[in-house]
Amino acid sequence: MGGDLPTDAQGWRDRAHAFATRSIEPWAERIDREDRIPEEILRGLAEQGFLGLGTPSRWDGTGGDTRSTVAVLEELSRASAAVGVIVAVHLSVCSAPILNWGTDAQRERFLRPLARGEHVGAFGLTEPNAGSDTARLATRYAKDEGGFRLRGTKTFISNAVSAGIVLIFATSDPTLGHKGISAFIVPPGTKGFSVAQRFDKLGLRGSETAEIVLDDVHLPRESLLGPEGGGLRVALGSLQGGRVGIASCALGVAESAFVEMRRCVAAEDEEWKRTLLARAFADLSAARVLVARAAEAKDAGAPYVIEASVAKLVASGAAVRIAAAGVDVAGPAGVRAEAPAQRLLRDARVFPIVEGTTEIQELILARTLLPQRTGPNPL
Repeated sequence: MGGDLPTDAQGWRDRAHAFATRSIEPWAERIDREDRIPEEILRGLAEQGFLGLGTPSRWDGTGGDTRSTVAVLEELSRASAAVGVIVAVHLSVCSAPILNWGTDAQRERFLRPLARGEHVGAFGLTEPNAGSDTARLATRYAKDEGGFRLRGTKTFISNAVSAGIVLIFATSDPTLGHKGISAFIVPPGTKGFSVAQRFDKLGLRGSETAEIVLDDVHLPRESLLGPEGGGLRVALGSLQGGRVGIASCALGVAESAFVEMRRCVAAEDEEWKRTLLARAFADLSAARVLVARAAEAKDAGAPYVIEASVAKLVASGAAVRIAAAGVDVAGPAGVRAEAPAQRLLRDARVFPIVEGTTEIQELILARTLLPQRTGPNPL
């Protein structure tokens, strides 16, 4: 890996800022236009140690706490939201659950190559008719003599096309509710596993989003992640950390949109534009504090359900508002195909949807703040 690894969050931020400025920013418009991230950028992410963040050196990771990860994701997303999201998904909802729930044998086989950046990871929960409502999960698994067999379809799966490892969630029996859901580690080369299609998206272009088909996929017993029937707990824990990561990515886009807006305002100093800039600054400042608070709570080992949902809710909303105001400030020049303002708005608009929609975050907060009611468990 290039140079000595940082020992604190500021060191990781400086490392990511330098890499993003040098190696990602010059490619940002082309990444969006071609819907592809150059191999040299992906290699650079591995060489810089970003794909091993949060994983101890024992498993070939580069260490670093949540605050370090947040700093890196923000800086990468400032240059390209697609690059930031690839890393966020890899770290939060693939590497982390294998670290937290896997056996040593699973960490040896799957976590090491993820941490070294030899593979990127993916997370397969969402289905055509089951997103946040896990009670409607349709992918089935059944035991056989040698392990498990899986059948079903997953959709809107990030990193799915080039992933080296995908976590798949399936149910043994829908009547068991959440107790029937289990998590499985699936290498994409497994017979019966295929990527049916890659989606063309409004924003986050360059970040792969695809549909996965599982056609009688046979897995050995060692592919089960965590206890059988414990898949919902694996998913919930993964997504909780994932929301902090996605909030960091949204914060990076908001920062980039703010900088672009400030440049336009400075060039044409009009009162209404200055007012929009001031509002954007307040939005950005609030989001930054809330993302930092969520990261600190996670690092402290404290419950952080509320902090994660608030950070995701506020940061994604701020990114949309700031990017939209940036297009207004830029005027006709801001909607040209090559304009950063329109690209940032398209990227920002995806964040209120991914890793749990705005409505799901509101539902999580309401259920946390008020007495529990029965019903589907929101993710």
